[in-house]
Amino acid sequence: MKIFVKDNNVDQALRFLKKKMQREGLLREMKAHTFYEKPSEKRVREKAEAVRRARKLARKKAQREGLIPMPKPKPRPARPSNPFAASATPKPPAA
Repeated sequence: MKIFVKDNNVDQALRFLKKKMQREGLLREMKAHTFYEKPSEKRVREKAEAVRRARKLARKKAQREGLIPMPKPKPRPARPSNPFAASATPKPPAA
């Protein structure tokens, strides 16, 4: 995983790294490995996670089939562009 620091702005790069790690589930996994988890607790947790995934999948399927209404989209405030992301606008060819 690479994070590029631009203009010595380490704080912004750290925020970007934390978001990226959270999206990939690394923070949750590191937190889970902090303490010992008994095998019985692990089975209970994994079963609960499987039930949660199955319910989510069933809910999404029912929404696609029109059995339950789709959730209303949340309004998002405008955010400044990410300086660490790749450029989204193509550059014009040099003449």
